[in-house]
Amino acid sequence: MNAPSQPLPVSYADVAAAAARIAGHAHRTPVLTSRTVDARTGAHVFFKCENFQRIGAFKFRGAYNALAQLSDEQKRRGVLTFSSGNHAQAIALAGQLLGVATTIVMPDDAPPVKLAATRGYGAEVITYDKTVTTREALGANIAAERGLAVIPPYDHPHVVAGQGTAAKELIEETGALDYLFVPCGGAGLLSGCAIAAAHLSHGCRVVGVEPAAGDDATRSFRTKTLQTVHNPDTIADGARTPSLGKITFPLVLAHVHDMTTVDDRALLAAMLYLWERMKIVVEPTGALGAAGLFGYGDGVAGKRVGVVISGGNVDLQAICRLIG
Repeated sequence: MNAPSQPLPVSYADVAAAAARIAGHAHRTPVLTSRTVDARTGAHVFFKCENFQRIGAFKFRGAYNALAQLSDEQKRRGVLTFSSGNHAQAIALAGQLLGVATTIVMPDDAPPVKLAATRGYGAEVITYDKTVTTREALGANIAAERGLAVIPPYDHPHVVAGQGTAAKELIEETGALDYLFVPCGGAGLLSGCAIAAAHLSHGCRVVGVEPAAGDDATRSFRTKTLQTVHNPDTIADGARTPSLGKITFPLVLAHVHDMTTVDDRALLAAMLYLWERMKIVVEPTGALGAAGLFGYGDGVAGKRVGVVISGGNVDLQAICRLIG
């Protein structure tokens, strides 16, 4: 970790305020354990199951926290976001609950289950070709034309604070942890959870886990300079982000202790292991934390370990093809 040169954009007080704001709207998701996993790792492992969150992923926490804090004028005009799926669904549902019109920019190759669910929550979905434009550029143009507030998937202080409530709940239920493994795309979840862990579980080592094909966060963490990746080819569609953000990067440097990567073969194996042994449906991105734990080595033996399962929105046809 590195000491920040200027005040950080999100504090634990923001996470605590987000927890109060989303209470009664977001689910307090279960924490599951498995003797089989404990035997495999030599650790006492606690899984925070955000696959049971509303819309099937942790993203609802940050989306609701962000939309709830918009001004009346911003709510009247509506909001826009860009997302491959889970943040899209989260913004759409939060908008439905709060009476805010939502416009979602999604890649045309996004998982059909996520496209359908986003439309099902009442959002206007605008698809685009990733080989022609970027979601950020298209989204900025549409937002400017329509006067919409933009709530990005991870690089927003209210989103980060909302995501951190997952680790807050986990540690409140389990007590202090020695390690916490968290999936990483743009690091909204990772940075928020690391903030909560630093406050609630002193000495807990927070480890971010990302797909090997999209290792920009790991390279950024190691070099202390922002690295990028272009459309990484990985089954972890929720972690195909181009880089960490202006908000999340300094938070990662300040609060995260280590980064690791897993290839798609290990990720698929971890996902199927959770399906078979714990009887829970987890999507590839959602299994990143577990895959990171399984590949981390003997350092976790005898330790109390938290793992965030970030989502369970599986494209069954695509996964069946991979398994086949």
